[in-house]
Amino acid sequence: MLIDSHQHVGYINHDASAVIDEMDRLGIDQAWILTWHLPSNEDSPDYHSGSDPRYMRPDGTHAAMPLSGVIEACRRYPDRFIPGYCPDPRLPQAPALLEAACRMHGIRICGEWSYRTPLDDPRSLNLLRKAGELGCPVVLHMDAPWRPDGRGSRVYDPQWYAGSIDALERALQACPQTTIIGHAPGFWRYLSGDEPHTSALRPPGPVTPDGKVIELLDTYPNLYADLSAGSGLTALSRDVSHARSFILKYADRLLYGRDQYGHDLYAFLQTLDLPAAVLDKLLSGNAQRLLRR
Repeated sequence: MLIDSHQHVGYINHDASAVIDEMDRLGIDQAWILTWHLPSNEDSPDYHSGSDPRYMRPDGTHAAMPLSGVIEACRRYPDRFIPGYCPDPRLPQAPALLEAACRMHGIRICGEWSYRTPLDDPRSLNLLRKAGELGCPVVLHMDAPWRPDGRGSRVYDPQWYAGSIDALERALQACPQTTIIGHAPGFWRYLSGDEPHTSALRPPGPVTPDGKVIELLDTYPNLYADLSAGSGLTALSRDVSHARSFILKYADRLLYGRDQYGHDLYAFLQTLDLPAAVLDKLLSGNAQRLLRR
C-alpha cells in the first residue's frame, strides 16, 4: 500500500479529480488532504494564480486551501482522501474549532500548521495539546525566521512559519502526548550540523554531525518527520550514504509524502536498497499506525 501523507487540493491547478487521476497513475492508494489557510494579514501572492479562485477574498487576498475545500474533496472521494485541518492558533476558539471539525467532518490530522506564530506561544501550545487529546498528529510547516548571511549575521525572513527550531523543542517538551511531524525547509535544514554557516534555504553538501533534527529525534519520541516536498528530498539526496543510515535508524518515525506532484521522492527511495520492511513503514505503515491511535 502507498499513502501520500502530505497533499493538497486546489493547489497548482489541481482540483480533487486531478489529484485522484495522478494518484491512480502513480499507484497511490490514499492521501492526507491538508488545509493551508492564509489569514488575510499573511497573504502570499505566489499562491494566487495556481489556487482555486473561489477562495479569493473581496480585499484581494487569497485563503489558499481552506477547510471547505478539504471537506468537499473528502466527501467526493471518501476511500481515497483522509482529511486534515489546522485552525489559526491565535484564535481563542482554535482548540474548539479543531474538535468540532473532528466531530462534524471526520478530521483525522491537525495540519497543515502554517502560521506565523511561534510553536511555544501559549496559544500554540493550547492547540497542540488539544490535537494530542483528539489523537490528531500535527503536520508542521516550518520556515526559519532567521538564516545566516554567510558573514556572521542572521537575516530576517518575513515568510517564516512556526518559529525557530528551539521553539519546536519547547513545544515537544510541553506537549509530550502530541505527535508532531516536522516538515519544510525550516525543519530539514537542521538535519546537518552546518546550519549556522549556510544561508541556503535547502542546504546542499554532505551532512555533518550534530544536526539539531537528529538530536530532537533522539530525545523526543513524539517527533516524527515528513519527507515530502523539495525540502525533504534535498535533505536526503544531499548525502546519499547518510540518507540510508538515517532512514534505517528512524524508520518508525518517517512518513512518505509529496506536498507537490510527481514521484521524485518515491523514485529516490527505490535507489537506496532499503529492506522491504523499512519501505513498508515509510510508504504506509507509519501513517496507518498514527491514525489508528
